[in-house]
Amino acid sequence: MTRPALASPAPATPVPSLPTAPAVRDRRRTLVRALLLALVVAGVLVVQLALAAPSHAATGPTPPAAPTAPEAPGVGEVTVQVNGINGTPSGSIVVLLGITLLSVAPSLILLTTSFTKILVVLSLTRNALGLQGVPPNQVLAGLALFLSLFVMAPVVSGVNDAGVQPYLDGSLTFTQAVEAGQAPLREFMLSHTREQDIALLTRAADRPNPETPADVPFTVLAPAFLLSELRAAFIIGFVVFVPFLVIDLVVSSALMAMGMMMLPPIMVSLPFKLLLFVLVDGWGLIVTALVGSYTGGG
Repeated sequence: MTRPALASPAPATPVPSLPTAPAVRDRRRTLVRALLLALVVAGVLVVQLALAAPSHAATGPTPPAAPTAPEAPGVGEVTVQVNGINGTPSGSIVVLLGITLLSVAPSLILLTTSFTKILVVLSLTRNALGLQGVPPNQVLAGLALFLSLFVMAPVVSGVNDAGVQPYLDGSLTFTQAVEAGQAPLREFMLSHTREQDIALLTRAADRPNPETPADVPFTVLAPAFLLSELRAAFIIGFVVFVPFLVIDLVVSSALMAMGMMMLPPIMVSLPFKLLLFVLVDGWGLIVTALVGSYTGGG
């Protein structure tokens, strides 16, 4: 009996040999040398860039500006440029004049126009009717303002043509424009001012008597004109009051005759006053009288 042959053992796999200690030390030394060399090269590059950057960025020094010569001091005079191009007033002067006119407009309306007289007459008419709050003060002031514009329209047009437009065109100076523009206004005021009022204020101001109307100063003419306007307004108010006063007397006598003394007479007379005022077209008569007192020359 034969025995099976035994298999031959497989060849053993070779095991890699481990590096020896000297080889490991040599590799470490080589790696350290390479790192040190890289650090040295990087440091040299950084130093070169730091030294080269200012040389590229720096520019040449800017020469200093030449000193300006000092101006000679003035002699204490202040010059204001009033006129603009071609002798026309500058824009700032026009704005200043506009603001000034707006600020003094109420005084000009009261002292130099027909507003005061018309407002006083309308207020007296309301009181004569016995109406304390109807029409309101705003309505009376608005009606007086528009009637004044209607009456003063020719005067305003004359002032604009004589003084304002020539000054804006540059053909007149400011002083010449004021003198030319006040001529139409003075003519209007003189035509509606009594000589007695002018003489009164002239004596009150201790001034010499003016030889001609053109010699009357504006400081005397304005209050004299206002006094004349108030006098004329009171005369018209008296004429308006008389018929309503008659109605009050008749109603009071009738109530006393009937023994109704506890009943206020104004409550009974007010409807009759309103009826009479409407029947005779009272507002139309008053407005016609007011406008006619100016257009008729007195």
